Amino acid sequence: METRQHRSPPLLGAYDCLTSAAHRFPSHTLSSYPRSVASILIVDDDLTVAEVLLSYLQRAGMRGTHVTTGAGMHRALGAEIPDLLVLDVMLPDADGVDLCASVRAQHPGVPIIMLTARTEESDRIAGLTAGADDYVVKPFSPRELVLRIQSVLRRANQAPASSNEPEVLVDGDLTLDRNSHQATLGTVALTLTSREFELLAHLMANPGHAFTRDELLTEVWGWNYGDKSTVTVHVRRLREKIEPDPGSPIRLTTVWGVGYRWDPVTAPQQPAARDAAEAEPTSTARS
Repeated sequence: METRQHRSPPLLGAYDCLTSAAHRFPSHTLSSYPRSVASILIVDDDLTVAEVLLSYLQRAGMRGTHVTTGAGMHRALGAEIPDLLVLDVMLPDADGVDLCASVRAQHPGVPIIMLTARTEESDRIAGLTAGADDYVVKPFSPRELVLRIQSVLRRANQAPASSNEPEVLVDGDLTLDRNSHQATLGTVALTLTSREFELLAHLMANPGHAFTRDELLTEVWGWNYGDKSTVTVHVRRLREKIEPDPGSPIRLTTVWGVGYRWDPVTAPQQPAARDAAEAEPTSTARS
């Protein structure tokens, strides 16, 4: 394992301070778990943060592996593909955003949660644009991060559609199959993250319904609160993959003052707003 002096002070909330010696674990693989449990790869050169997070993951019944560099991450991915990746933005040998984009290109099905001490919205948007499913700012509560990990995993491993939901959704040349977790546009298989797939499925299953970003955070992400730019960036990425002209969408359209709506291509089209959600649409529903 790569060794590096950890940063000080710890970047955790006071109420979730360092665990006692009885709950401390080495900052490498927790190998005592059966392979049936979720495996989480942590890439962070802050040993304190990683150690505490490993402890919380074990308490939640998950298996954690920790490396401290981008090179270590690539070696770990070569040995085992994790169920979820927790990736710090600032690493000694690489930029976390670049690593995120690299992992997303090679392993599109692996959910990614990014950690950072940067608080600027532009930094969050950069991480989400690179393919992150979630973005957590330090200092953070380990309990909250574990809950977010569980939420992302639950969505990624969601069972096929229930009896009252269609397993295959079709809109013109766009087809989405919930069982195989695949989507195609014409003859081209779309490369979607788990969150992009769930967002597309939710919108296609509810054509003509205008969703606020708060509603999408709750119904797709499973969060009662969160950064609305998460939805904005995912919508933008989805448009780039399914729209002939992402700047003038005809399917995933913007509803001014509300949020987003799915307009089937087989139905008469209304004039589409040009990416208005990036200009922060005002929510008229619950917040």
